[in-house]
Amino acid sequence: MTLPTLSHTRRRFLARAGTLGLATPLGLLGSPSSAGLLPVPALGDAPICRVAAEGPAPGGAARPIKLAWNASAICTAAAPVAKESGVFARHGLAVEFVNFGGSTEQLLEAIATGKADAGIGMALRWLKPLEQGFDVKVTAGIHGGCMRLLGARSAGATSLDALKGKVIAVSDQASPAKNFFGLLLAKRGIDPERDVEWRVYPLDLLALAVEKGEAQALADSDPRTFLWMKDTRLTEVANNLSAEYHDRTCCILALRGALVRDERPVAAALTRALLEAGTRVAHDPDYAAKVYAGYGGKGSVEDLAAMLRSHTHHHHPLGAELKQQIAAYVDELKTVKVIRARTDARQFAERVYADVLS
Repeated sequence: MTLPTLSHTRRRFLARAGTLGLATPLGLLGSPSSAGLLPVPALGDAPICRVAAEGPAPGGAARPIKLAWNASAICTAAAPVAKESGVFARHGLAVEFVNFGGSTEQLLEAIATGKADAGIGMALRWLKPLEQGFDVKVTAGIHGGCMRLLGARSAGATSLDALKGKVIAVSDQASPAKNFFGLLLAKRGIDPERDVEWRVYPLDLLALAVEKGEAQALADSDPRTFLWMKDTRLTEVANNLSAEYHDRTCCILALRGALVRDERPVAAALTRALLEAGTRVAHDPDYAAKVYAGYGGKGSVEDLAAMLRSHTHHHHPLGAELKQQIAAYVDELKTVKVIRARTDARQFAERVYADVLS
């Protein structure tokens, strides 16, 4: 089977890193790759190499941080890259990963109550629970891309319009992919609740459901969707960089509110470290793929690197741009009845976002 050509191209590399005070990692510290298996790539005169960063306690002990993430989601690749290449240590942080597999509400409650200090996740899964008022603050957009809608060629499911009357396999009814592609369908005049059926299957069986003819399309995220695209019986109908979403973030970083209020330098250091690591992912996806593979990433290193190239790990919305994107998602989610109609999108964005870098 051959790999289809990706439908979108890399956006130009943003020179945001230099303005954020990002620094080059000094080396590999206490990691599986410290035995010399994964050399840190040289970045020459890139902006992140020319600006010094201050940790929360220069010259002192590293600040322990618990970071919740999903090890099976390649959209969180910046986290292991930050750890393996020494970026966290460079910013004065000793980060412990908490691989969280529970519900989003449980994750946000864990952050709000201090069981974790921060988490990386999908905006379209987090915004509804954040509407409930968890004491959690979004501090940065991590990247865009990684969700895909695939259709069966034999069923004629090759465009959004062709999905009317079809069954779309999803992992759950609140999945970010269902929310996002429901938005795309609604913008095409297709009612995402009446004109298509979203049928739930175990995550690893979505492609099998299409193969058996029980569904004519599937919607989920990389690495699975990227690997399923290798099956020439499937075609990529859309992704979350399609059309006006080409620069929209999908993965965000959120911190517990008390950390933002009481330890702002620590909150800033964690945010800077992950943005620096995201820039490194964009600059050298081959290196990032090797790191992520060491954490059990699904797929070959070559496939993982190709996935990372197809995302926008160079684009980290902050400030007014990120608040505008959050508000846009909120207004859009109202149209598919995920967010309450009375919720003020601008006020919501102001409430959940915290600028820790200015």
